[in-house]
Amino acid sequence: IVVLSWLLVCLASSWPFIMLQGLGFSQAVFESVSGWTTTGLSVVDVTRASHLILIWRSIMQLAGGAGLAIIMIAAIAGPIGPGLSVAEGRSEQLVPQVRASAKIVTTIYAGYAAIGSIALWLAGMEPFDALNHAFAAISTGGFSTRPESIGYWDSVAIEAAVIPLMIMGNLNFLTAYLLLQGRLRAVLRNGEVRLMAVLLPAFALICFWLVCKSLYPTFDKQARVAIFEVASALTTTGFSTVSYGNWNGLGFLLLIVLMLIGGGTCSTAGGIKQYRIFVLFKSFVWDLRRAFLPRTAVVESYVWRGEQQDFLTEARIRKAAIFCFVYLTVYTVGTAVLAAHGYSLQESLFEFASAIGTIGLSVGVTAASSPPLVLWAESCGMFLGRLEFFVIIISVIKIFKDVPTMLHRER
Repeated sequence: IVVLSWLLVCLASSWPFIMLQGLGFSQAVFESVSGWTTTGLSVVDVTRASHLILIWRSIMQLAGGAGLAIIMIAAIAGPIGPGLSVAEGRSEQLVPQVRASAKIVTTIYAGYAAIGSIALWLAGMEPFDALNHAFAAISTGGFSTRPESIGYWDSVAIEAAVIPLMIMGNLNFLTAYLLLQGRLRAVLRNGEVRLMAVLLPAFALICFWLVCKSLYPTFDKQARVAIFEVASALTTTGFSTVSYGNWNGLGFLLLIVLMLIGGGTCSTAGGIKQYRIFVLFKSFVWDLRRAFLPRTAVVESYVWRGEQQDFLTEARIRKAAIFCFVYLTVYTVGTAVLAAHGYSLQESLFEFASAIGTIGLSVGVTAASSPPLVLWAESCGMFLGRLEFFVIIISVIKIFKDVPTMLHRER
């Protein structure tokens, strides 16, 4: 149900781009998939697009970020609700009932959108631009109404307003719910929050000293670029303030690593997810610790999720490792497809990391003139990244197993 729902809505949502923007079928489907998966890679010329098309793109990202399944299927009462939200990649419920969870998510989203729109308007954006960028920021989508993205304004106030919106959109919905309730202790114990608190300043500092310091004339610009681009990559939002044509190889590597790590589990963000990275890191530390303990010692392996200790079994750690293996395998294949079309390895690694992680940062590979196979490869990467592989793999297997049985019964 989840996979077919996403396929149908992506196909149906491509129609306005064909009829109103004049895009071809491949380009229109790509733009639609990019919107619903909150990626932000775009083939639309925003300088020639109508306000209707621009707001349509932003609405797709807003709805896709909140979770098409959890919003649409929340109306269905009964035991199948939680299974559907888990199938979409959301393993946690804010409250026991799916319908109540969806209501909370929608309320949080509406609050983010309202506050974000007002903040961006006060920071200097026109109301229409503020609304679109607020929708894209909280959904970690990255669609912009300007070709230069946030860099069009070159404003400290606007960048300062966008960064908190990206971070809030990146947060696990459960963590955001606890934060809004004032349960700071539970938020600060969360492994994802701790990992993000280390990664953001560490990568921003490296980016500042080894990338931006030699590129931009003033300390102010150097610091702003380093902080904003790192935050945009880790939260998988995809806004940018500069182009990357003059960045060195280390700058590309930093952003690629952040895009692969991705955002919070059960959030609007993509990537491998910070929770899995944190679990694998902790399992590495636990294994080192066991090497110095007696064989009979019992070690409790747990992480904090919300206000509860989440004890990790070997099976769950193995599942996280398998997911990382599948993710990196698909990433390698997608990179190879782009490289086979003549793009450099650096460009291919960057662009497909952006696609599979549903980020939206680009080095110019993605465009309306790109080869159709490149666009379809990126569309598949965005779709797989949004529904987290196993849902699609299991669905395809089920379809191939169930269709012959259904045909046999009809006979």
